[in-house]
Amino acid sequence: MLFLLFQLGKDTYALEASHIREILPLVDLKAIPLSPHGMAGVFNYHGTPVPVIDLCELMLKHPAQKRLSTRIILVDYTKANGTTHLLGLITEKATETMQREPADFVASGLNNAHAPYLGPVTTDARGFIQWIKIAQLLPESVHDLLFKDPEGN
Repeated sequence: MLFLLFQLGKDTYALEASHIREILPLVDLKAIPLSPHGMAGVFNYHGTPVPVIDLCELMLKHPAQKRLSTRIILVDYTKANGTTHLLGLITEKATETMQREPADFVASGLNNAHAPYLGPVTTDARGFIQWIKIAQLLPESVHDLLFKDPEGN
């Protein structure tokens, strides 16, 4: 299985490449006043507004540094009911990939109920690499806020 690697602070994380639609440079976003923690704003993707979450802000409580390697990773965010939406994720140093089997990842030893998206870990020369589970990234309340249509569906 192919994973895209990125960093948040000094730690390395992995996203399953099959969920990635496109990797984009950091673009200017439209800020949304009073939005949930970690919500960086929205941008126009081929005529469609796409919400963007800053993973640094969400996980480390400070915005991602604006570097050449800071990217917006456009992912297919799929909920348990099967609905799929585009979601942008701001990450730092999104420059490498790795091949790993799911069995190469093991439980981290910490079950963080406040961050269910933090999946199992694997190791390499960099140290621990933690798998981010995209489907568990947003609490239901934030998902509903970002993706409910005007009719409430």
